This record gives sequence, C-alpha cells and structure tokens, in this order.
Amino acid sequence: MTASSQPRSADINENVLLREDHGPITVLTMNRGDARNALSAELVAALREHLEDLSRSLSIKAIIIAANGPVFCAGHDIRELESHRQDGDGGKCFFARTFSASSALMLEIMACPKPVIAAVTGTATAAGCQLVATCDLAVASEDARFCTPGVNIGLFCSTPMVALTRNVGQKQAMEMLLLGEMISAEQACDYGLVNRVASNAKVIPVAMEMAETIASKSAAVISLGKKTFHAQQGLPAREAYDKAARAMAENMLFADAEEGLAAFLDKRAPKWRDA
Repeated sequence: MTASSQPRSADINENVLLREDHGPITVLTMNRGDARNALSAELVAALREHLEDLSRSLSIKAIIIAANGPVFCAGHDIRELESHRQDGDGGKCFFARTFSASSALMLEIMACPKPVIAAVTGTATAAGCQLVATCDLAVASEDARFCTPGVNIGLFCSTPMVALTRNVGQKQAMEMLLLGEMISAEQACDYGLVNRVASNAKVIPVAMEMAETIASKSAAVISLGKKTFHAQQGLPAREAYDKAARAMAENMLFADAEEGLAAFLDKRAPKWRDA
C-alpha cells in the first residue's frame, strides 16, 4: 500500500493510527500492536478525528478499519482505566469520559455517510467486538475470534451490547454476553456479526474489493441509503415504511437517480455525478 499525502491534523498522533488513501478508499490502521490495539483515549480521539475528516471528504467513498499486530482490538485500555483509580474521585470522571468518547466513536461510524468496513485479523474482544459490530460490513480472517468477556472480569460489556444486539439474534447475543466465551470467525459469520471469512492474507484484498464495489456506486445514493437504514431500524413497521417511502421519494429527485434510471432503460452504464 502506498501512504497517502493527505494533510493531517496536528492533533492526531500518527503513531497510534495510520491512514492510507487508495483513490476513493481510505484504510485506517490501528497501530498499537504492542498494546493489543486497545482503545486508549488517544486512539479513540484519532479515529474520531479521521472519521470527521473523511465524512466531509468529497473524494472518499468508503473506509476500511484494519489493525497491525496479532490482535485486531482488545477493547478498552484496562491499564489506562486502572491508572485513574487514584484520582480524587476514584476515577469516576475519567471512566465516564472514556465510555462516552467510545460511544461517540461508534455513533460517528454509524452517522458517517461513507460505508465503513472492518478488516479483522486476530481477536476482537469487548469494545473491539463492538467496533466490528458497529461497522457497516466486516471481513474476518479464518483464525479471527470474537468475544464480549467483560463478565469474566467483573465489568459487564454493556456498551458493546448495544452494537452486538443490533447485529445478532437475542439468544446469540446473550450467550456471548453471559458466558464471555470466544466464538470463531465461522460462528461470527453464522451469527451475522461478520459478512465474509477469508484467509489471513486475503482479508484486506476482500475488504478492498467490497470497498471498490461500493465506490463504483453513487456516493449520494449510498449516503442516503445508509442514513435511512439506521433511521428506520427499530421503528414499528408502519413508521419504518413511512420513513423509507419519504427517502425513496427524495432519492427519485437526485440527479443520479435520473441518470441511473435512464441508463437502465437505455441499456448503458450510468455516469454518476454523486448528486
């Protein structure tokens, strides 16, 4: 991969998060391999800042989140959390800020107008599993493992539960949350936590292939579709259909809808304007 020459914010620590742009696709690589890519305050801030920048980009159409090292993401940085036990309030303010910032990151992934794909190699546990569940799509290596083990250390995975229960069935989610046991990549695929399983060497290529397919579509249509997906999720059927019907009516007025429908009738490839 060739590193991008895109400008960086001075607030982002390049050591914890790497960015590479490949045409309309950006790969964000978590780079705390020695700390199992745990979501420290610094890493969460870097991810949030890059996502905010990418959300505004007119040239980027899809984002891949990957990781260096043998672990995709071990969840919150327990050492960092524990280091604040000696604060005057016992760590209460820091704990609140940490979980709030992590939740804000997950919400930003959902709100990002570009589809976000997790490319998972190694294990994804606790908030790392939450990160995978929050991404729009996920590709996992054959040896990847997933777990919400908080119950094993006296800290129930309550925030990971939010994303998990929006991906997998209730019984599967409760099994993961209550037993705290690892599940395989194949189980994760069966559960609906990941979309595809590939060999370790093929995870990034498969994620790139998915991103390239997305990038070949109208960015305006993809953005509206993702927004509507999340907006209707959990609504009663009548309200969901009302919202979806309004979205389709709005979509029909897009220049790309006019072009796409004309191209379909003319039996030619459409030329997107991303508008």
